[in-house]
Amino acid sequence: MTVRAALEQGTRILEDARVTAPRLTAEVLLCHALHRERPYLYAHPEEELSDLAQLHYGRYLHERLHGKPTQYITRRQEFFGRPFRVSQAVLIPRPETEHVVETALRLAKGAKRVLDVGCGSGAIAVTLALEMPAARVFGSDISAEALHVAAENAADNKALVHLVECDLCAAFEDRSLDLVVSNPPYVPEGDRQSLQAEVRDYEPSVALYGGPTGIEIYSRLIPEAARVLQPGGWLIMELGYRSLDAVRAMLDARWQNVEEVADLAGIPRVLAARLTPPGAA
Repeated sequence: MTVRAALEQGTRILEDARVTAPRLTAEVLLCHALHRERPYLYAHPEEELSDLAQLHYGRYLHERLHGKPTQYITRRQEFFGRPFRVSQAVLIPRPETEHVVETALRLAKGAKRVLDVGCGSGAIAVTLALEMPAARVFGSDISAEALHVAAENAADNKALVHLVECDLCAAFEDRSLDLVVSNPPYVPEGDRQSLQAEVRDYEPSVALYGGPTGIEIYSRLIPEAARVLQPGGWLIMELGYRSLDAVRAMLDARWQNVEEVADLAGIPRVLAARLTPPGAA
Protein backbone atom coordinates (compact mmCIF):
# COMPACT_ATOMS: atom_id res chain seq x y z
CA MET A 1 0.00 0.00 0.00
CA THR A 2 1.35 3.43 -0.93
CA VAL A 3 1.24 6.54 1.22
CA ARG A 4 -1.39 8.05 -1.10
CA ALA A 5 -3.57 4.94 -0.98
CA ALA A 6 -3.27 4.68 2.80
CA LEU A 7 -4.27 8.31 3.23
CA GLU A 8 -7.24 8.01 0.87
CA GLN A 9 -8.42 4.78 2.46
CA GLY A 10 -8.09 6.13 5.99
CA THR A 11 -9.94 9.31 5.08
CA ARG A 12 -12.79 7.32 3.52
CA ILE A 13 -13.09 5.03 6.56
CA LEU A 14 -13.22 8.00 8.94
CA GLU A 15 -15.70 9.85 6.72
CA ASP A 16 -18.02 6.84 6.68
CA ALA A 17 -17.86 6.74 10.49
CA ARG A 18 -18.57 10.50 10.63
CA VAL A 19 -15.41 11.24 12.54
CA THR A 20 -14.70 14.96 12.75
CA ALA A 21 -12.04 16.25 10.31
CA PRO A 22 -11.47 12.87 8.64
CA ARG A 23 -8.72 13.99 6.25
CA LEU A 24 -6.70 15.76 8.92
CA THR A 25 -7.16 12.86 11.32
CA ALA A 26 -5.98 10.37 8.71
CA GLU A 27 -2.94 12.56 8.03
CA VAL A 28 -2.05 12.79 11.70
CA LEU A 29 -2.44 9.06 12.28
CA LEU A 30 -0.47 8.14 9.17
CA CYS A 31 2.33 10.52 10.14
CA HIS A 32 2.39 8.91 13.57
CA ALA A 33 2.63 5.44 12.02
CA LEU A 34 5.45 6.53 9.72
CA HIS A 35 7.25 8.73 12.27
CA ARG A 36 7.16 11.52 9.70
CA GLU A 37 5.87 15.08 9.46
CA ARG A 38 2.84 16.00 7.32
CA PRO A 39 4.77 17.40 4.30
CA TYR A 40 6.35 13.97 3.84
CA LEU A 41 2.98 12.48 2.90
CA TYR A 42 2.69 14.75 -0.10
CA ALA A 43 6.36 14.68 -1.06
CA HIS A 44 6.43 10.85 -1.20
CA PRO A 45 2.91 9.73 -2.17
CA GLU A 46 4.13 6.59 -4.02
CA GLU A 47 6.29 5.25 -1.21
CA GLU A 48 5.23 1.82 -0.04
CA LEU A 49 4.33 1.43 3.63
CA SER A 50 6.22 -1.24 5.50
CA ASP A 51 4.24 -4.07 7.05
CA LEU A 52 4.87 -2.58 10.48
CA ALA A 53 3.68 0.88 9.44
CA GLN A 54 0.52 -0.62 7.94
CA LEU A 55 -0.10 -2.54 11.15
CA HIS A 56 0.29 0.57 13.31
CA TYR A 57 -1.82 2.71 10.99
CA GLY A 58 -4.63 0.15 11.00
CA ARG A 59 -4.54 0.00 14.79
CA TYR A 60 -4.64 3.78 15.12
CA LEU A 61 -7.62 4.01 12.77
CA HIS A 62 -9.39 1.26 14.74
CA GLU A 63 -8.83 3.13 18.02
CA ARG A 64 -10.11 6.39 16.55
CA LEU A 65 -13.18 4.69 15.11
CA HIS A 66 -13.97 3.42 18.60
CA GLY A 67 -13.85 6.92 20.05
CA LYS A 68 -10.31 7.28 21.37
CA PRO A 69 -9.21 10.89 20.87
CA THR A 70 -6.47 11.39 18.30
CA GLN A 71 -4.27 13.09 20.92
CA TYR A 72 -4.34 10.01 23.15
CA ILE A 73 -3.36 7.86 20.17
CA THR A 74 -0.42 10.06 19.17
CA ARG A 75 0.25 11.08 22.79
CA ARG A 76 0.85 14.62 21.61
CA GLN A 77 -0.99 17.96 21.64
CA GLU A 78 0.24 21.43 20.82
CA PHE A 79 -0.34 24.26 23.30
CA PHE A 80 0.82 27.84 22.88
CA GLY A 81 2.93 26.75 19.93
CA ARG A 82 4.78 24.03 21.85
CA PRO A 83 4.45 20.22 21.84
CA PHE A 84 3.11 18.51 24.95
CA ARG A 85 2.80 14.87 25.87
CA VAL A 86 -0.61 13.65 26.95
CA SER A 87 -1.93 10.42 28.39
CA GLN A 88 -5.28 9.39 29.79
CA ALA A 89 -4.03 10.60 33.18
CA VAL A 90 -4.43 14.22 32.03
CA LEU A 91 -6.86 16.38 30.12
CA ILE A 92 -6.01 17.15 26.52
CA PRO A 93 -4.98 20.85 26.52
CA ARG A 94 -7.55 22.97 24.69
CA PRO A 95 -6.96 26.16 22.69
CA GLU A 96 -9.40 27.96 25.00
CA THR A 97 -7.02 27.46 27.92
CA GLU A 98 -4.46 29.61 26.12
CA HIS A 99 -6.62 32.56 27.21
CA VAL A 100 -5.55 31.82 30.81
CA VAL A 101 -1.91 32.15 29.80
CA GLU A 102 -2.52 35.29 27.75
CA THR A 103 -4.38 36.91 30.63
CA ALA A 104 -1.63 36.04 33.09
CA LEU A 105 1.04 37.50 30.81
CA ARG A 106 -0.97 40.69 30.40
CA LEU A 107 -1.94 41.26 34.03
CA ALA A 108 0.86 39.64 36.05
CA LYS A 109 3.93 39.54 33.83
CA GLY A 110 6.13 40.65 36.75
CA ALA A 111 5.04 37.90 39.14
CA LYS A 112 7.98 36.23 40.89
CA ARG A 113 6.26 33.16 42.37
CA VAL A 114 3.55 31.47 40.35
CA LEU A 115 1.34 28.45 41.04
CA ASP A 116 -0.71 26.47 38.52
CA VAL A 117 -3.35 24.65 40.60
CA GLY A 118 -4.41 21.31 39.15
CA CYS A 119 -1.63 21.48 36.60
CA GLY A 120 -2.42 18.20 34.79
CA SER A 121 -0.13 17.91 31.78
CA GLY A 122 1.70 21.04 32.91
CA ALA A 123 0.66 22.98 29.82
CA ILE A 124 -0.03 26.21 31.71
CA ALA A 125 2.83 25.89 34.18
CA VAL A 126 5.43 25.03 31.54
CA THR A 127 4.24 27.80 29.26
CA LEU A 128 4.38 30.40 32.02
CA ALA A 129 7.84 29.22 33.09
CA LEU A 130 9.07 29.79 29.53
CA GLU A 131 7.21 33.05 28.96
CA MET A 132 8.12 34.45 32.42
CA PRO A 133 11.74 33.32 32.86
CA ALA A 134 12.26 35.48 35.95
CA ALA A 135 9.46 33.73 37.82
CA ARG A 136 9.68 30.64 39.99
CA VAL A 137 6.81 28.46 38.77
CA PHE A 138 5.07 25.67 40.68
CA GLY A 139 2.45 23.15 39.62
CA SER A 140 0.21 21.27 42.02
CA ASP A 141 -2.03 18.28 41.39
CA ILE A 142 -3.62 15.51 43.45
CA SER A 143 -2.71 12.95 40.77
CA ALA A 144 0.77 11.47 40.88
CA GLU A 145 0.26 10.15 37.33
CA ALA A 146 -0.57 13.64 36.08
CA LEU A 147 2.52 15.07 37.77
CA HIS A 148 4.63 12.45 35.99
CA VAL A 149 3.31 13.69 32.64
CA ALA A 150 3.91 17.30 33.70
CA ALA A 151 7.49 16.47 34.65
CA GLU A 152 8.08 14.93 31.21
CA ASN A 153 6.67 18.02 29.52
CA ALA A 154 8.81 20.35 31.61
CA ALA A 155 11.90 18.34 30.68
CA ASP A 156 10.96 18.13 26.99
CA ASN A 157 10.43 21.88 26.80
CA LYS A 158 13.46 22.71 28.98
CA ALA A 159 11.30 24.54 31.53
CA LEU A 160 12.01 24.70 35.25
CA VAL A 161 8.75 23.88 37.04
CA HIS A 162 8.54 22.73 40.66
CA LEU A 163 5.84 20.06 40.93
CA VAL A 164 4.00 19.28 44.16
CA GLU A 165 1.45 16.56 44.91
CA CYS A 166 -1.24 18.21 47.02
CA ASP A 167 -4.85 19.35 47.03
CA LEU A 168 -5.19 22.87 45.59
CA CYS A 169 -2.77 25.17 47.49
CA ALA A 170 -2.39 23.01 50.61
CA ALA A 171 1.41 22.74 50.36
CA PHE A 172 1.98 26.50 50.13
CA GLU A 173 2.44 28.99 52.94
CA ASP A 174 0.33 32.07 53.57
CA ARG A 175 1.27 35.10 51.43
CA SER A 176 3.89 33.12 49.51
CA LEU A 177 2.73 33.65 45.90
CA ASP A 178 2.20 36.49 43.43
CA LEU A 179 0.04 34.66 40.90
CA VAL A 180 -2.32 31.68 41.07
CA VAL A 181 -3.71 30.27 37.83
CA SER A 182 -5.99 27.30 37.38
CA ASN A 183 -8.09 25.36 34.91
CA PRO A 184 -10.07 23.48 37.56
CA PRO A 185 -12.61 20.68 37.09
CA TYR A 186 -15.86 22.46 36.26
CA VAL A 187 -18.25 20.05 34.52
CA PRO A 188 -21.37 19.37 36.65
CA GLU A 189 -21.78 15.73 37.56
CA GLY A 190 -25.25 15.77 36.02
CA ASP A 191 -23.79 16.63 32.62
CA ARG A 192 -21.73 13.44 32.45
CA GLN A 193 -23.99 11.65 29.98
CA SER A 194 -24.34 14.68 27.71
CA LEU A 195 -20.60 14.97 27.11
CA GLN A 196 -19.07 13.70 23.90
CA ALA A 197 -18.22 10.03 24.33
CA GLU A 198 -14.56 10.65 23.53
CA VAL A 199 -14.40 13.07 26.48
CA ARG A 200 -16.59 11.12 28.89
CA ASP A 201 -15.01 7.74 28.21
CA TYR A 202 -11.35 8.69 27.91
CA GLU A 203 -10.45 11.87 29.80
CA PRO A 204 -9.84 11.60 33.58
CA SER A 205 -12.96 12.15 35.67
CA VAL A 206 -10.99 13.78 38.48
CA ALA A 207 -9.97 16.56 36.07
CA LEU A 208 -13.41 16.95 34.49
CA TYR A 209 -16.10 16.98 37.15
CA GLY A 210 -16.33 19.79 39.66
CA GLY A 211 -19.16 18.40 41.79
CA PRO A 212 -22.96 18.41 41.57
CA THR A 213 -23.12 21.97 40.21
CA GLY A 214 -19.63 22.17 38.70
CA ILE A 215 -18.54 25.13 40.82
CA GLU A 216 -17.58 23.33 44.02
CA ILE A 217 -13.83 23.50 43.30
CA TYR A 218 -14.03 27.27 42.79
CA SER A 219 -15.65 27.65 46.21
CA ARG A 220 -12.54 26.06 47.73
CA LEU A 221 -9.94 27.52 45.38
CA ILE A 222 -10.84 31.19 45.82
CA PRO A 223 -10.39 31.25 49.64
CA GLU A 224 -7.18 29.23 49.24
CA ALA A 225 -5.87 31.75 46.73
CA ALA A 226 -6.72 34.58 49.12
CA ARG A 227 -4.60 32.82 51.74
CA VAL A 228 -1.49 32.14 49.67
CA LEU A 229 -1.39 35.30 47.56
CA GLN A 230 0.53 38.39 48.49
CA PRO A 231 -1.67 41.52 48.60
CA GLY A 232 -1.79 42.77 45.03
CA GLY A 233 -1.42 39.23 43.67
CA TRP A 234 -3.62 37.87 40.90
CA LEU A 235 -5.96 34.89 40.69
CA ILE A 236 -6.75 33.81 37.13
CA MET A 237 -9.16 30.93 36.50
CA GLU A 238 -10.67 29.23 33.49
CA LEU A 239 -14.46 29.14 33.62
CA GLY A 240 -16.94 26.44 32.75
CA TYR A 241 -19.87 27.12 30.44
CA ARG A 242 -22.45 29.36 32.16
CA SER A 243 -20.48 29.48 35.42
CA LEU A 244 -19.41 33.14 35.31
CA ASP A 245 -22.10 34.64 37.53
CA ALA A 246 -21.86 31.97 40.22
CA VAL A 247 -18.07 32.08 40.38
CA ARG A 248 -17.88 35.87 40.27
CA ALA A 249 -20.30 36.00 43.23
CA MET A 250 -17.70 34.09 45.28
CA LEU A 251 -15.26 37.01 45.05
CA ASP A 252 -15.78 39.03 48.21
CA ALA A 253 -14.60 42.57 49.01
CA ARG A 254 -10.98 41.44 49.25
CA TRP A 255 -10.87 41.11 45.45
CA GLN A 256 -10.50 44.07 43.09
CA ASN A 257 -9.93 44.69 39.38
CA VAL A 258 -12.21 41.79 38.50
CA GLU A 259 -12.02 41.09 34.78
CA GLU A 260 -13.75 38.66 32.44
CA VAL A 261 -12.18 37.39 29.23
CA ALA A 262 -14.28 35.79 26.49
CA ASP A 263 -13.07 33.17 24.05
CA LEU A 264 -13.33 33.49 20.27
CA ALA A 265 -16.95 32.33 20.42
CA GLY A 266 -17.81 35.14 22.85
CA ILE A 267 -18.25 32.77 25.81
CA PRO A 268 -16.80 34.01 29.15
CA ARG A 269 -13.74 31.78 29.50
CA VAL A 270 -11.46 33.43 32.08
CA LEU A 271 -12.07 35.29 35.33
CA ALA A 272 -9.23 37.33 36.81
CA ALA A 273 -9.17 39.18 40.14
CA ARG A 274 -6.54 40.97 42.20
CA LEU A 275 -6.25 40.58 45.95
CA THR A 276 -6.62 43.98 47.60
CA PRO A 277 -3.18 45.60 47.56
CA PRO A 278 -1.77 47.50 50.54
CA GLY A 279 -3.43 50.84 51.09
CA ALA A 280 -6.39 50.12 48.84
CA ALA A 281 -9.82 51.13 50.02
